[in-house]
Amino acid sequence: MKRITSPEHCVKTILVRPAPGRKTRAIVQVGPLRIPAAIGRAGRTSRKREGDGATPIAAMPLLSGFLRGDRVTMPKTALPLRRIRPSMLWCDEPKHPCYNRLVRAPFGPSHEEIQREDALYDICLVLDWNVTARRRHAGSAIFFHLIRPGYEPTAGCIAVARRDMLRILAHMRRGTVVRVL
Repeated sequence: MKRITSPEHCVKTILVRPAPGRKTRAIVQVGPLRIPAAIGRAGRTSRKREGDGATPIAAMPLLSGFLRGDRVTMPKTALPLRRIRPSMLWCDEPKHPCYNRLVRAPFGPSHEEIQREDALYDICLVLDWNVTARRRHAGSAIFFHLIRPGYEPTAGCIAVARRDMLRILAHMRRGTVVRVL
């Protein structure tokens, strides 16, 4: 696994600003670099709820990430990345004790598959939204992942093009704050 351990390569904060004209678009700023992105189908909100389709207006530290090793070569980054396995799921059932946590298949309650057929989670970074301090129904699985064609809106995540994600991963580490304005 390629790792960058030198902190001078990493940024402390990544800004996500609303793009003019469309509530589902944003500009991700990593140092001087500006990247187009998609956000939630309901735009941004300061009152995030499970299933509302909005991206939370918040400062969310990066915790870790997942990578489809069969589709993507491990990039140079200081952020911990785990290879995605078919059994990896993310619980989005607010009443379950594993709410907003990685779980393993088989798992009956509501969940999201991490190993998807589409390419959205080929690189998927976990943001600390309602993870380290969970509140039921406050929203789960706010990820920083890859974009759908045409920059279609997300369910509340932040999404960028694959080539842009690969460019910015070298500047990320655990604790880098993704600040949605």
